[in-house]
Amino acid sequence: MQSAGVPFDAEASTERAVRYIAEVGDGGAELVLFPEAFIGGYPKGTAFGAAIGLRTEDGRREYERYADGAVAIDGPEVQRLAKAAREHGVSVVIGVIERLGRTLYCTALMLSPETGVVGAHRKLMPTGTERLVWGFGDGSTLDTMESTAGRVGSVICWENYMPLLRQAMYAQGVEIYCAPTADDRESWQATMQHVALEGRVFVLSACQFLTRDMLPDDHPMDVESPHGDILMRGGSVIIDPSGTVLAGPLFGESGVLYAEVDLSVKTRAHLDFDAVGHYSRPDVFSLSVNTRPAASVQFADGAGDRAV
Repeated sequence: MQSAGVPFDAEASTERAVRYIAEVGDGGAELVLFPEAFIGGYPKGTAFGAAIGLRTEDGRREYERYADGAVAIDGPEVQRLAKAAREHGVSVVIGVIERLGRTLYCTALMLSPETGVVGAHRKLMPTGTERLVWGFGDGSTLDTMESTAGRVGSVICWENYMPLLRQAMYAQGVEIYCAPTADDRESWQATMQHVALEGRVFVLSACQFLTRDMLPDDHPMDVESPHGDILMRGGSVIIDPSGTVLAGPLFGESGVLYAEVDLSVKTRAHLDFDAVGHYSRPDVFSLSVNTRPAASVQFADGAGDRAV
């Protein structure tokens, strides 16, 4: 799904997502991927009044608006998404800005028609100044989801440049590798094709098509977009395990890309390469993944760990 939500308006963005889920369900889709930060928004060009050693009150107010547009996993917006997935029989991967306590996370929710929320991958490594407004995920959220189309995993934007994270996803048997992103450069296409070939996976990448007039009139643009009033050009694409582009890339407009997934293509592609199997050389290389939750505070009161 190449589209933008309604920046900083969780309710309106959720309503838009629900309509899209119905649309693709009617179109026969079993799985739909939405872009990074579809709900909550990607604050392109904004510095939130921050420089080394300095913050401004205007920047803090801008952050307040951003935080007010975030969602909680147990909140009403996510419940509406789960209901739409159930009603239309569609598995959903959607980028949201998640509010947990007083911290925001860039999260990819996974929703199953049968059981609702089955995964919430928080971006491990926000890029550049994203770190100002997003917290860091931990290894407990490297989730996957079983769907009628295949086993799904999600790696967000420039996490796809983390080789060890990709390897961890391949090792979990991911067949459909979802890459919600805010990267609309031509070079992103090469990255997605590489991931498809490396993991022998179907890659779905979704980016927003976002223009300046979709943002509030008072949204500060501290750095101008290289494409003028087009802040994100899209570039959504679907690629099969042989590196063949099945749909897209789509630039310069909103739209939906559809493709048929034939998992036998993945099986055949492993004849000569399996990054976590016969091509992995575990006698030379090994990877250890810490999947324990990294709570900042742990209470040893018999009630279990809980984040504060």
